[in-house]
Amino acid sequence: MVKYKEDYYRLFHVHYQQYPDDCMENIYWLEKAVQADFCNPQFVDFKVVSEKQWEKYRYLFQMHLNLKLIEQHIRLGRIYDKYTIYFYDAPFKEQYLKNLDKCLSCYKAGLYYWKEAKLWYEKANAPSFYFLTITEKQGWEDERERIFTGELDYEKMLNREIKRVEKNIKQLNEMSEKY
Repeated sequence: MVKYKEDYYRLFHVHYQQYPDDCMENIYWLEKAVQADFCNPQFVDFKVVSEKQWEKYRYLFQMHLNLKLIEQHIRLGRIYDKYTIYFYDAPFKEQYLKNLDKCLSCYKAGLYYWKEAKLWYEKANAPSFYFLTITEKQGWEDERERIFTGELDYEKMLNREIKRVEKNIKQLNEMSEKY
């Protein structure tokens, strides 16, 4: 039975070739994971030895889930993205505008999850956790550290992509259909 965050997270998977349905399925499972309760600490995939470690694990897990949601929204947005607009795209203008609108909504959704991830990062990066590292979840600890150093900044990347997509939408809207 799928009931806890950890169960829903196990249903998340990345395909070699990711189609829109695959991204949406992953977003669904990750959303369910964000909303679900944590399982009992004794059923986590590593040995929890203290309440402090359990607390940090929960913060890191929430941060990680939100980062994965951002990645999935970026993947979904890239499927619909038109990176460069050419003069000969005029006959397909309406379809490109629909796709770019979908792309833009995906990137903007990623910004929401970035704010959520930052909130959980701040909790996981509290001074009380400075000398506590969950080595079994090193990837999550690395994500936390990369946010701390500024190396991982989805807000900067998403804002750049949103600006580019909005420019492409403007360019398409100004285009005449003479070609």
